[in-house]
Amino acid sequence: MSHPISASLLTKSYKHQWVAFAIMVVVLSLAPMVVYPVFMMKVMCFALFACAFNLLLGFGGLLSFGHAMFLGSAGYVSAHAAKVWGWSPELCVIAGTLTAAVLSVVVGLLAIRRQGIYFAMITLALAQMIFFFSLQAPFTGGEDGIQAVPRGQLFGFIDLADTMNMYLFVMAIFLLGFLLVWRVVHSPFGQILKAIREHQDRATSLGYDTDTFKLVAFVISGALSGTAGATKVLVFQLASLTDVHWTMSGEVVLMTLVGGMGTLFGPVVGAAVIVSMQNYLAHLGAWVTVVQGLVFVVCVLAFRRGVIGEIAHWIKKPL
Repeated sequence: MSHPISASLLTKSYKHQWVAFAIMVVVLSLAPMVVYPVFMMKVMCFALFACAFNLLLGFGGLLSFGHAMFLGSAGYVSAHAAKVWGWSPELCVIAGTLTAAVLSVVVGLLAIRRQGIYFAMITLALAQMIFFFSLQAPFTGGEDGIQAVPRGQLFGFIDLADTMNMYLFVMAIFLLGFLLVWRVVHSPFGQILKAIREHQDRATSLGYDTDTFKLVAFVISGALSGTAGATKVLVFQLASLTDVHWTMSGEVVLMTLVGGMGTLFGPVVGAAVIVSMQNYLAHLGAWVTVVQGLVFVVCVLAFRRGVIGEIAHWIKKPL
């Protein structure tokens, strides 16, 4: 039987998170009236990518340096399905998600038994293999990528060439993905995942098959990353090598740390910050990377919990 005080605190934490979620939905709903819709769609795609990565790192304690392979491979499959096979957008997103899920199973089985830097290096090595495959494979278009990807008709009658229709489609995918991460984190599976993160040997002594739990978390994270990649391709109508390059894996780490690792809303804020910097500081050219590095250094020194992590610490409420 749960302690009444603990149950009360849990209920309050849920309420605060629902309030934060409602605020996020309102902001996303009103944003196209103030900000360029395509920019907001990019933010939501990367926010979903960061949330998926945070599920693995923030709640599972597994640092992957190769998550771009799931984003990019799903993007290529989605783009090819839309342009060559003529599939509808919802089927393209599903195909990209399933591709990333299958790839994450293969990568997970190879890497999940390792920990720390060894796990990170294996994922990076495998991601580089995917990058060079994408560079050489005939259907990816090589350095040119797959261009002029049609957005198509959602469910056969909603024209995604219309910017607002596309925005609502991306927003729906992001919110569903975010709610899935939220549900996983607050499920018994999520609690076991946190226990493995805190002390894997203790979780093993309690009878949990830690490798299986980590593999499932890896697959969920990879599949959601694929959903983000498949959706991003439809937004920009382009699948390119940028999405499978190792720097993309570094960017999602930066988004997660800046926003707040191990928080639900941190990756969303982190993605918004990094994408905004890339967009509004584009006139600086390569110096954008330097600015991002400075932001990362400042966050590590002054905001070690990340933006949302520090806010949650100040108000003493989990976000």
